[in-house]
Amino acid sequence: MHKITKHSIVLFVILTLTFIPFSSTVLAQEEAEDVDMPGKMAVDILLARPIGLISIVLGTALFIVSLPFSALGGNTKQAYKNLIAKPVKYTFKRPLGNF
Repeated sequence: MHKITKHSIVLFVILTLTFIPFSSTVLAQEEAEDVDMPGKMAVDILLARPIGLISIVLGTALFIVSLPFSALGGNTKQAYKNLIAKPVKYTFKRPLGNF
């Protein structure tokens, strides 16, 4: 009985010492994400959103040019979704700093 208790304690200590570093890295990762959020927001405002606006304009132009061909092919909805709806969603409907 004494031997089983001793082995259980040793196993518990080994498992505890093994999982402590993993849990601390998870906590550090969560804190790092919170600290980096203003930088992500700044990049989003200065780069991603203007590029999104440009892609909306170019996508709309491409959609208009491809409209006769996509109408003949029967994939007008798919062309609209990929060339206009997705850039609009990326530019205006996602949270700031969330790429």
